[in-house]
Amino acid sequence: MYTRFHLQISNFVAEVTICRPEKANAMDEPAWEEMRAIFNDLSQNDQVRAVILKAEGKHFCAGIDLDMFTRIKKRLEQVSPDEGYRREYLRRNILDLQACINAIEQCSKPVLAAIEGHCIGGGVDIVCAADMRYCTKEAIFSIGEINLGMVADLGTLQRMPRLIPPGIVAELAYTGRAMTGTEAQAYGFVNGCFESQDALLSAVRHIASQIAAQSPLSIRGIKEMLRHGRDHTIAEGLRYVATWNAAMLLSADLQEALAGRLKKH
Repeated sequence: MYTRFHLQISNFVAEVTICRPEKANAMDEPAWEEMRAIFNDLSQNDQVRAVILKAEGKHFCAGIDLDMFTRIKKRLEQVSPDEGYRREYLRRNILDLQACINAIEQCSKPVLAAIEGHCIGGGVDIVCAADMRYCTKEAIFSIGEINLGMVADLGTLQRMPRLIPPGIVAELAYTGRAMTGTEAQAYGFVNGCFESQDALLSAVRHIASQIAAQSPLSIRGIKEMLRHGRDHTIAEGLRYVATWNAAMLLSADLQEALAGRLKKH
């Protein structure tokens, strides 16, 4: 079904694997569209309660496949002789790519990114949209757009300053320098940093299985509240969670949990 990704679902955990190792998992146009479709589908799949996003090969993601720029430039030349129409078309393309990454953030299931090797440019955009990030010590993060004479435009500059100190983000964005996995852990960009890929995947799978064992409705509510709270005031967040729980609190999950607690006592 998918040509750029592999999808496996087991015990309520989905593993989404980028499969372009020969291109360092750079994202071409089919890859962006497949990623959006996968996360939109997983968001609605009742057999999935947590999602692991990982990659095949030595590197997580080298960002946007540079061949895309050539193809976009050719299409721009065909859109219209009018400069305004060409610019509007380019803006729509950027917004469309943003929507592909937004699908990760908007997925109703928690997304855990397992990162090894290089995570550059668009790869950083992708992992910034995940709920949790984990990596190996050899991982390398780089906001590499500056090295191409570009401004990162798919979410890193908007999301990353909410995850680590803004001054660090500024330094990374202005210089394009690499941030190691160990440094990423020190700044809190990743939840954990591991010695090997095996240790990384073992830990991430364990955490995903713990999440999958919890009430699906509660997990979706937590993700919704965390996402809402990031973009709203505390007072607005408190009103929102009150409304949410007024609608969802008396669920079968809660009744089962209370019954289990009573049995223990």
